Amino acid sequence: MLIYFNGKFVKKEMARVSVFDHGLLYGDGVFEGIRSYNCLVFKLKEHIDRLYASAQGISLKIPMNKQQMQKAVIDTLKANRLKDAYIRLVVTRGEGDLGLDPRNCVKPTIFIITDKIALYPQELYKKGLTIVTVPTRRNIPEAINPQIKSLNYLNNILGKIEAINAGVPEAIMLDQSGFVTECTGDNIFMIKNKELMTPPAYAGILNGITRSCVLDLAPQSGLKPKECMMTRFDLFNADEVFLTGSAAEIIPVVKMDSRLIADGKVGPYTLKLIENFRKLTKKEGARYAL
Repeated sequence: MLIYFNGKFVKKEMARVSVFDHGLLYGDGVFEGIRSYNCLVFKLKEHIDRLYASAQGISLKIPMNKQQMQKAVIDTLKANRLKDAYIRLVVTRGEGDLGLDPRNCVKPTIFIITDKIALYPQELYKKGLTIVTVPTRRNIPEAINPQIKSLNYLNNILGKIEAINAGVPEAIMLDQSGFVTECTGDNIFMIKNKELMTPPAYAGILNGITRSCVLDLAPQSGLKPKECMMTRFDLFNADEVFLTGSAAEIIPVVKMDSRLIADGKVGPYTLKLIENFRKLTKKEGARYAL
């Protein structure tokens, strides 16, 4: 495996970040998780735009333009001869000292990893997930804005630990007022009376690329899209529930907090959205040839 590391390709075992890198010391950096499908990098422009928006949000100047970054992603896929892959693009503040001052980090660190990923077993896409609500609350936007896809993921990890302790693969995180925000690594949707609902971006969530795709696909899937605040009670009484993310794609939820969602089976609208999303992954993005 070859890793793109600061403008060069190096073998996996040689891709090393300094112990003084502020991405390691303080989670000071940003990243994107991207997918490629049969030599098409899905929504590459949108992912790169979000990366640069995240960097702007933490006053991190990326030392290459967006076109150069897109090329670096595609070149890394070509170097590893991957048609279908998960891409992890990371930009850290770079090497500095033991203090917090970002001005002491002279040059950002940029690396790109391309590999395979299977976030959930394939059987769960047919049978659906069981999830729980966890006590750890989502960071308030005024503290660490979830719109910034930063390397500081401890809030999410604490929620993930609670999910693991409960024996389930994913968990819902609430905001400080008890409203649903998102899961530890995925956005959440519910369907009720042919309305497709998801929390709005201002609720303290990451505005996911797959989330946006699903909202756009709603009309052709027979649904009316709607962004609104949601409670656990709303989800308990939903017709269908599912999660979205670049790694997860669209995965159904059939049980939440020991309550079945409707009849406990994957619903027809979720299946239709999955079908339409798969069609989209074949035509939306940047193509490359090996």
